[in-house]
This record gives sequence, C-alpha cells and structure tokens, in this order.
Amino acid sequence: MARMFGFIGNRADLGAMVLEAHAAVLRVKRAPEEPLGWGVGFYQAGEVLLRRRPLDDRAVIDLAEAAADVRTDVLLGHVRKASVGALRTENTHPFRYRSWLWAETGTIGGFDRLRERLLEALPEFLRRNVRGETDSELSFYLFLSFLHDAGELEHPHVGYDAIAAALRASVALVDRLSAEEGMSQNAGNVLVTNGERMVALHRSGTMALRVFKGRYDVESLSGEDGVRRARIPSIDSTHCTMIASDLSAVPEGFRVVEPKQLVSLTRSEDPVIEAL
Repeated sequence: MARMFGFIGNRADLGAMVLEAHAAVLRVKRAPEEPLGWGVGFYQAGEVLLRRRPLDDRAVIDLAEAAADVRTDVLLGHVRKASVGALRTENTHPFRYRSWLWAETGTIGGFDRLRERLLEALPEFLRRNVRGETDSELSFYLFLSFLHDAGELEHPHVGYDAIAAALRASVALVDRLSAEEGMSQNAGNVLVTNGERMVALHRSGTMALRVFKGRYDVESLSGEDGVRRARIPSIDSTHCTMIASDLSAVPEGFRVVEPKQLVSLTRSEDPVIEAL
C-alpha cells in the first residue's frame, strides 16, 4: 500500500523528535509479492536533497528509520506501490524541480492514452525535465506549468493562493481529460512544498495532521529530561506540523482532514484548511 507524509516546522531538531514519536504511523507492511519503493526529500543549508530506493524487499518499510539521521525543518516522505511505471529511481517519489518537491498517491484514469496529451500541454522547458514514466511526475509538471502561466514559478516567495490555484487547475484539467476517456473522477492525494510552505490536496482515503507547539508538546515528544538534555532555546515558540495520508487508522492526537480539502502548512502558523 502507499503511504505519504510530510512535516514543516521552525526548528530542524524538532522534526527528528516528531518522526521518532510517530514511527508506527510511517511503517508500511509489504504484502507478499508486492514490490514497494520509498523516498524522502528534504532541505538542508539551502539545498534540496533526495533519498530514494525504488525497490525495498523488507517485510516492513519504515520511513521514520529512513529519515532518522536527517536534520531538517521541511521533509516529504512517500512509500510507493507501483501502479504506473517500472521500479526505477526516476519513478520514485518525491519528484523535484528546483526548490519544489512533490509526492502523490492515486492513479490517473486512462493515463496510458493521456500521457502524450499531458506532455504536449507542458512548456518545452518543463517537458524536457520529465525523467520517468509515471502519471504522478506528469501531474507535478502540469502543476508547475500552471504556476509558470501565472508568473509565479520563478517567484522566490510563492503565496498560498498561487499554489492552490495551480493545484486546482491541474486537477481540473486531468479530470476533464480522464472523463473524455470515459473514466470516473480521479482520486488520490498530493503533498507539495517549495521549502517555505507545504500544501496538501486531499481527495480520497484517510488524511490527518497534528500540530506540535510550545513547551508542553515538545515535552510530550521527548519528556522533560529529553528537553533538558537537548537544551532547546526559546522552547515556547517551537512549532511543527506533521501530515500523513493513506493511513489505515487515524493516530491518537491527530485531526482528520476531510476529503476535497486543501491544507496550507507553514513553519510557524497553524494549518489553514479550505474546500478544494
């Protein structure tokens, strides 16, 4: 099964605590004869970094373990059950373009007949960056093309409204093309970030989030002794939000995100949720 999560916060050392405390949420059991791959993308010292493993034959895929040594304040993780495209690094989420990271679950209906039409819809400079075979990567570049059309792709501080508009436009186009092929409306979820803001698009399955802020929440992650040993300065201003999708159950303390919603996450503000 697929699994996807992300976190964004105002402290690089807080992310590791959040992952460790919720490791069970991020574990995926592999069914017999079910090939799974995984990837994580994160930001360090102004760089966008990826760790991707297109095939992992272990019985349990543990994303918390995969990112345990990563010190970052923004991270995306994804476990892939291949539905479109071979088990190759180029087909493994997250996908990256410049400062943008994208992960997605779900499959575009009729994609085998739509692939060329979607490629043709992209500007040439984006089309030549497509490396793999998946519908998810093309969805990513379609989103970027709408940002480009709005004059926001090169903007160093893209606002939520522009990101949301590009997501809505790309989803609407893909749904229309699928419908033309006689397919029902597409499902699935998206997490996208440029390192400053993370936006989730939720359409199916279970998605939930949790906000950690201030001394009480930090102590709930590592205990008073852990906080004392870590000597976390300005602990009362700490803030981090974790979001996960395609869950088998909602973890304790998490808030459910209803279907057909967009969620905006930033380093220091509580999530904003609105209708897709």
